[in-house]
Amino acid sequence: MNEPKDEANLAGKHVGVSARSVAALAVVRVLRDGAFAAAALSAELDRASSLQERDRALATELLYGTLRLRTALEARLAPLTPRGLKDVSVKAELLVAAYQLLSLDRVPAFAAVNAAVGAVRAARGPRVAGFANAVLRKLANSGQKLVAKDAALDNVAPWLIEALTRAVGAEEAQALIVPQPEKVVGLRLVSERPVPEWLAGSAAGRVSPRSRLIQGEGDPRKREGFAEGSFVVQEEGAQAIALSLGARQGERILDACAGRGQKTSLFVEQVGAAAAVWASDVYPKKLAALQADFERLRLPVPQLRAVDWTVGVGDVPADFDRVLVDAPCTGTGTLRRRPEIAARLQPTDPARLSALAETILRSAATRAKPGGRVVFAVCSVLEEECEALVSRVLDVLELTPFDCPELSGVLAEGATSFRIGPTQFATDGYFAASFSKR
Repeated sequence: MNEPKDEANLAGKHVGVSARSVAALAVVRVLRDGAFAAAALSAELDRASSLQERDRALATELLYGTLRLRTALEARLAPLTPRGLKDVSVKAELLVAAYQLLSLDRVPAFAAVNAAVGAVRAARGPRVAGFANAVLRKLANSGQKLVAKDAALDNVAPWLIEALTRAVGAEEAQALIVPQPEKVVGLRLVSERPVPEWLAGSAAGRVSPRSRLIQGEGDPRKREGFAEGSFVVQEEGAQAIALSLGARQGERILDACAGRGQKTSLFVEQVGAAAAVWASDVYPKKLAALQADFERLRLPVPQLRAVDWTVGVGDVPADFDRVLVDAPCTGTGTLRRRPEIAARLQPTDPARLSALAETILRSAATRAKPGGRVVFAVCSVLEEECEALVSRVLDVLELTPFDCPELSGVLAEGATSFRIGPTQFATDGYFAASFSKR
């Protein structure tokens, strides 16, 4: 099947709005545009504002399940589509339907087939719908089912599984790829804010003393306390990285790769209103999102700078007590939540991104005062991006034990680096190293 020219009409031709139509449109954006799944899903859910919470949860499951098992789904579809699936809209519909047929039991096969065929008919007409119907009915009648764990592992290239296994062992590598059945969302409580009643009995995390873990609660951003700034939606491992900087009252802090500022907001809580926090990122849109979230949290907005640390330091001063460099990386520690990453990574990416992170670390570290602390972190576990990078920057930075009392239950005494991950701590995979500026 050839790709049609009316690319602009790929989205929005579904008959009505449903969980599966939202998921299929998000899959289109991931396959066609290289979008991250979370951003694609968020945009489609915003457009489908009338969708009930239960259907929003199902859309999320359909999207991430389809992406997580994509290789196995494509393998099952391939014999039924010998000419290939060049039409990304049709491919997305077939993948989502195949996921329903081969991995879920809650939707009857005829319903999954009919919904997909109806969507293809609305977008591409009766001839293509007939093709989709024939493919899916053959798949439904085959009696095939996927083993979720095996299919998730099949979705990750052998070179990457080997690299993960070398770095953290086979058990941890598998846990980084295959998520637990129950979905857990991490929240960080904001200091001196009332804890919403619905969170009073929630579970505490294993790493961050500020974390709360919730299951089956829907989108926490729609719950009591979010608009009032009582909590931040933040994965517990990311909280640990922020805490590892050890920010203190009155200190000057630089969050060099701040993104949307979840870690930055913790630093502002820690240092107090009289101190100074700066946040920089290469993307101004992320800094705009950071500012908006600070307004929700009713926290003092930090000094914001759009800085490309690979080019220069801009007007960022060189007098910070502590600097966090949460650098760009392969994201291999987040594979269980972001399965689309596996399809993008190439064997050359760890070395390329490690070199980029080193450049950023060297540049941002110059903004620490002499003897100031610098923490380097990545949401990757690959040795090339972790220990190997640390060894290369010891000409300008000196390894120094972490100084963060809130993580004393996790870190060994005198530790200058640490890893956390799903097997021991039920977090994503992270690496961090602590330095002082020479």
